[in-house]
Amino acid sequence: MTSPNLSISEQFRRNFVALVSLFIAVTSLTYTSWRHEQTEENHNHRQAAFETLLKLGELQQLVFHRHYDQAPDKGNPRTGWAYVLTIQDLTMLLPTPAPESADQLVKTWGEHWEGLGNNQDSANAIIEAIDNTRNKIVKLLQSLN
Repeated sequence: MTSPNLSISEQFRRNFVALVSLFIAVTSLTYTSWRHEQTEENHNHRQAAFETLLKLGELQQLVFHRHYDQAPDKGNPRTGWAYVLTIQDLTMLLPTPAPESADQLVKTWGEHWEGLGNNQDSANAIIEAIDNTRNKIVKLLQSLN
């Protein structure tokens, strides 16, 4: 059917539509793969961020029970340590500045948990660290597309 003596430019001209179709198909596949990766990464960040927000709320509730309600059964510091360390673990899945904020929360908790119930400065420091971490997580969620 085709003559083997056709020049390269003639072969290109005859197969131009097929070459353009191939280029579009490869480009579309590349973009789709990239977009899927971005979507999956955003999904993972959202999941970790929402779980972190839940744990921050539970930690804040524990602080309120321990400090303001004087309810040691609902404000157990060991439970607080579990929340703080879980928050730190979850934020490792998130981009900066979430992990740094959680590290600061762990440090603040370690320095002030013993003052809960009798030292307002300790309660304020922990609540401030919780709020700071929460604000970083909310900003991260707002930045996801």
